[in-house]
Amino acid sequence: MALKSRNKVSVAFSMASMTDIVFLLLIFFIIVSTFVSPYALNVNLPTSNNKSTEKASVSITIKPDLTHYIDGKQVNAEAIEQLILAALQNKPKPQIVLFADESVPTGVTVRILDIANRNKFGIVLATKPQ
Repeated sequence: MALKSRNKVSVAFSMASMTDIVFLLLIFFIIVSTFVSPYALNVNLPTSNNKSTEKASVSITIKPDLTHYIDGKQVNAEAIEQLILAALQNKPKPQIVLFADESVPTGVTVRILDIANRNKFGIVLATKPQ
């Protein structure tokens, strides 16, 4: 007497659990990506003990009396964006070093940072060593 089982084991792979895991991961990464601030300026703030290794194309200095200098030459604060664009024209990797006195209002410094961000320039905020 040959007894055969009527229940057969299926060898097919079910993708239902795999798609559930993929959708859960997708939802997780969408939620986590909202925590990253896309509005932050790309600014390299070195500590006072470290030195920047990249060579700057242009240096901008803002003195306590709010006079602006580009590469040591005094410029009008209203026309600073056009002068920065002219100085960094045709540079393969434009870099700016910003020397701002500690008594300069934050709004004046942020204006220069905003110019660099809008034009996709690299910028380093210079500090003095300890």
